[in-house]
Amino acid sequence: MQRQAATLPHQGGSVRLRRHPGRPAHLGRPLALLLAGALGVAGLTAVPTATAADDPVEIQGLKGEYFTQSAPGAFDFDELKATGLDPNIDFGNLEPRLKATTGQADDVSVRWTGRIVPEKTGSTTFSMIGDNGFRLWVDGKIAIDHWQDDWDREQTSKPVELTAGRAYDIKVEYFEHYGGSNLRLKWTPPGGEKKAVPRTALRIPADFDYDGAINATVLRDGRSLKLDFAQKLAAPPAGLTDHLDAVIGGAKWPLGTVKADPADERSLLVGLKEPVVGNKTGNAPGLADIRYDGKGGLNGKDGDAVNQFWTSGPNHSRHQLRTKWADDVTPGNAHREYPRPQLKRKDWQNLNGSWQFAAAEEGEKPPVGKDLKEKILVPYPVESQLSGIERHEDRMWYRRTFTVPENWRIGDGKRLNLNFGAVDWQSEVYVNGRKVTEHKGGYDKFTADVTEALKPGRTQELIVGVYDPTDADNGANPPVGKQRLDPSGIWYTPSSGIWQTVWLEPVAADHADSLKITPDVANKQVTVETRGVRDGVPVTATAYEGKKKVAELSGRTGKPLKLKITDPRLWSPDDPFLYDLRVRVGSDRVTGYFGMRSIAVEKVNGTPRTILNGKPVFLMATLDQGFWPDGLHTAPSDEALAYDLKMHKEMGFNSVRKHIKVEPDRWFYWADKLGLLVWQDMPSMEAGRTPDTAARAQYEREMKQMIDEHASSPSIVMWVTFNEGWGQYDIGRVAEQAKAWDPTRLVNNMSGLNLGADGGTGDIMDEHGYPSPAIPPRPDGRRALVAGEYGGLGLAVPGHAWSVQQSYVDVDPATYTDDYIAKLGEVRSLVCKGNNGAVYTQITDVEGELNGLLTYDRKVVKPDVKRVKAAHEALIRDASQPTVPGCTTS
Repeated sequence: MQRQAATLPHQGGSVRLRRHPGRPAHLGRPLALLLAGALGVAGLTAVPTATAADDPVEIQGLKGEYFTQSAPGAFDFDELKATGLDPNIDFGNLEPRLKATTGQADDVSVRWTGRIVPEKTGSTTFSMIGDNGFRLWVDGKIAIDHWQDDWDREQTSKPVELTAGRAYDIKVEYFEHYGGSNLRLKWTPPGGEKKAVPRTALRIPADFDYDGAINATVLRDGRSLKLDFAQKLAAPPAGLTDHLDAVIGGAKWPLGTVKADPADERSLLVGLKEPVVGNKTGNAPGLADIRYDGKGGLNGKDGDAVNQFWTSGPNHSRHQLRTKWADDVTPGNAHREYPRPQLKRKDWQNLNGSWQFAAAEEGEKPPVGKDLKEKILVPYPVESQLSGIERHEDRMWYRRTFTVPENWRIGDGKRLNLNFGAVDWQSEVYVNGRKVTEHKGGYDKFTADVTEALKPGRTQELIVGVYDPTDADNGANPPVGKQRLDPSGIWYTPSSGIWQTVWLEPVAADHADSLKITPDVANKQVTVETRGVRDGVPVTATAYEGKKKVAELSGRTGKPLKLKITDPRLWSPDDPFLYDLRVRVGSDRVTGYFGMRSIAVEKVNGTPRTILNGKPVFLMATLDQGFWPDGLHTAPSDEALAYDLKMHKEMGFNSVRKHIKVEPDRWFYWADKLGLLVWQDMPSMEAGRTPDTAARAQYEREMKQMIDEHASSPSIVMWVTFNEGWGQYDIGRVAEQAKAWDPTRLVNNMSGLNLGADGGTGDIMDEHGYPSPAIPPRPDGRRALVAGEYGGLGLAVPGHAWSVQQSYVDVDPATYTDDYIAKLGEVRSLVCKGNNGAVYTQITDVEGELNGLLTYDRKVVKPDVKRVKAAHEALIRDASQPTVPGCTTS
């Protein structure tokens, strides 16, 4: 039975809604239109304002009723905690709202009621997606019923016939179990595109009497918050700030002074001590919520006291979040380092910098000989700040010119290779109007021999056409990882187009396209294979320890060279020693490096353990997603690229899980050099979408490319073939295929077995738990157990967070380090149950997620680094023993 509470929560007490006799039920007092039920305004739809004190105003939005549940996981509507008005249902993060209205963020239910007024007559389709369950009624009939304890699985209704201008009853019910929370209601009107149901199409129920404050808007400079009222105000009293609380994008915001708006007697301007992050166009998602306790002496011009309220509104800030490295990026210095450290040549030309750019249409011919109107900075994704474009395009053209140095002697025994680090997703390349290559795959390198397309003695024209559907419904379902066209929550802004270095280099006719370097610790040797060259070409490989030559062997291509390494110095996180390598293939000369290490799963005292160089090792990692506020998939600079890995080491981690993204070669170089054990995920296909035959074939092709390209990196110890069931198919077979491609490393067939299926293959059993770590409850006695994700302790730092935030657990800044170490203690307790590793989510905040150890702009480190490092080192030391201290053996 529901126990109704007729008041709104406020600072440990409650706010009673004031009713005013003589006013129509749909009117608010001139003080406000929306209390937003202590809930707030989502989106950027216009707020109806009163033109005169007694003019009736039709209130747009929905009545929201917020309940606690009778028990964890009950998914019922037990006790009504708050009633208010929400403008629409387009919440990327419900956590602050649920906590404010019910006192808790988990085991909460919400019911929204009202009327919906379509603009067009005809068939309308509704869709919903959320975390967790939801259902929708339109005109008294169930349209969507997804009362399921899952998340982010979009549901679509059958077409509903609606008449323009007519008001239909609408009801939405929602429950949140635990973890993150979000909910979005969209519609596809007749002849239109799918979009959020706007506030302008919603009306409150006829019997819902409501009054409160109108709106709160973050202004363009990001330093001011404008509060709108429906009545004229007296001058704000001194000390008013002490009675205001602001939560912007999920973070409690430090406030400055309050003053009257000189342009509008119905408004106040509240200063913000830290800038609010927005975007280039001033239409960033996210809310500004502000609460007044009613005790600050704020009065209307008529002398009536303004009662306590909570109101919300849009973020119009144009202040953008940037790292310290971004301000130093120019067309002349954008990623100038040689991009392929394990196959390096002396002569090369970097093509990063300013290119011409234009959006394209399907079927459009390449713009040969034509100037394009826009400029883009390569190699930054088109959606990124650093690109200079900052928008998504499904199809696009890049254009630039280049000249070939005469001393390269192209055509006189030398060929010219054009190399791309990565282009997302499908590309075609033209030199002087001639197509020289085409490629599918957003994370792997490709090369074109452009020799025959060159025109002697003149400037050469280079054009690159790109198609990137990301997660479009009509797209090819490529591996996209966390990229989404509609980013929110755990999904982020896409990184389309050229996002890694482009370069030219002269090569001999017989040359190595790649090297596969495989250490064999047991036999004290390293195998070097040259790839991409015909058989029978003379080849010599020489290994160096510093300047000292330690091994050399000659042979012919087509057969691997096995170099004996006497008394090898083994690579490990404690001693990440790298041997230098020089390889001569005919007249081709390349340099690289390698590390001597082994990785396996073996039983120790009857328990499957991860074994590095013959000894147990506990893998203490973070989840590293590799996103940047200014460059998205592309770090602003090589120094920035290395920074996150250096912070891993500084905080005492020995591992890193690269989460459903494949980084440039130089990231792996830094991991190799610094000494981190890498769990490398295969970027997933779209979650909740069953891949067709073509998508599966492309997935496996890109996975093989990932393995082949990075097989020589000693830091990589594990391939993760699927994550949490996203895009899963043939799980066991795909893992076995990865193992066949690379038998020297561990394979994890599903990170998050509790959220996906187990193919029963591979070397690892992996469980996800939030916030507490977990390991698979039913080990098979063969595979090693790990806590593949845990933690997610959320802490928003004002001025350093994205405009939309989501976190699993909100933490008091004063206890953040204590809370982190407490969770690490839970990791330690699992070691006695066979746990071999743990992945904390995550190294940095990423867009809507605030659970990073560093802020998204990398300017604030949240925990006490010394304490965290000491705790990690102690855990790794003890948990890497053959017999773990404190654990009893049966």
